[in-house]
Amino acid sequence: MESELKDLNSKPAKIQQPDTTHDDTSSKDDRPLLKADSSSTAAAAANIHELEKKFAAYVRNDVYGTMGRGELPLKEKIMLGISLVTLLPLRIVFGMSLVVVYYLICRICTMFSAPNQEEEEEGYAHLGGWRRAVIVRSGRFLSRSLLFVVGFYWITETHKDSANTKENSKTEGTHQLEEQERPGAIVSNHVSYLDILYHMSSSFPSFVAKRSVAKIPLVGLISKCLGCVYVQRESKSSDFKGVAGVVTDRVREAHHNGSAPMMLLFPEGTTTNGDYLLSFKTGAFLAGAPVVPVILRYPYQRFSPAWDSITGVRHVVFLLCQFVNHMEVMHLPTYYPSQQEKDDPKLYANNVRRLMATEGNLIMSDIGLAEKRIYHAALNAAINPGS
Repeated sequence: MESELKDLNSKPAKIQQPDTTHDDTSSKDDRPLLKADSSSTAAAAANIHELEKKFAAYVRNDVYGTMGRGELPLKEKIMLGISLVTLLPLRIVFGMSLVVVYYLICRICTMFSAPNQEEEEEGYAHLGGWRRAVIVRSGRFLSRSLLFVVGFYWITETHKDSANTKENSKTEGTHQLEEQERPGAIVSNHVSYLDILYHMSSSFPSFVAKRSVAKIPLVGLISKCLGCVYVQRESKSSDFKGVAGVVTDRVREAHHNGSAPMMLLFPEGTTTNGDYLLSFKTGAFLAGAPVVPVILRYPYQRFSPAWDSITGVRHVVFLLCQFVNHMEVMHLPTYYPSQQEKDDPKLYANNVRRLMATEGNLIMSDIGLAEKRIYHAALNAAINPGS
């Protein structure tokens, strides 16, 4: 991708500079940044302002304010009240109906079939023939239908020109071009749980999920049909292969086997407010296979669909009460790594991140999940000083 990297030099990505006025928290991830001060509302507000400067990637800037607990204008209160008694119950009923329908389809298609029982995997992605076709096609259709029910009536999609990618491939020979025809993974920025629904409707990939997801009613079977790789952090046995090893194998398999589902990976490891791009973990790049970068944005006027620093229940309720939600998707050309990038996954990850930040006009930030937890704990302490 030499030509793409040259282009990036003339259009540098925005980078959030670290705040040197704060102490280093790398060795104190689970300690709150501030103590609760119940004697002064002004002091609490000042503390929140300081937090927002340091943890800008997780700050909510919508009408609903910090953690979705801001003081709403009268007009917004009226609109929210009307939606709570009309729009919310309708969307819950229709949404759950779609989930149940797809669960029944998956149940029928997996009858008399044994799930794959490999380490960190327990799914039905290995199914072929009409069963797999029905699971994939109905899954894509119903995922898009669910997004429609939630309020995403239109999704704006753009596909970047792949001329540079094709040119680079030709210079490396026909044999390598043939190997590079199919990527092994989709790498996407992570803004909300809605990201997964979009990718299901677009390409129906496999993804990484918590082990507990496999046991959730309805959703568990659906995740197995997607071929999810389950995270089991508590396992420390000597023969435990690990998530990274399983993901690498799956990426390689998808790259070489046209019938295998591609992996969807969020290399940031957590969600942001959509304006930033965090540091990339190397899991998606260890296999050295080509990847498809995808950038998601959720433009808003009232409530932001980003799931950053707001509780899940509160987010779902406010999202369903918003009549129209917006999503913009940018598909970048398949990124074919150079030999140097294949040998150095960190370099590969950084170059893809830089490309995505530049093309998506995102600000690069080096904070991560540990800082997000600190931010959440500090916000709770500032907003609920007595708890």
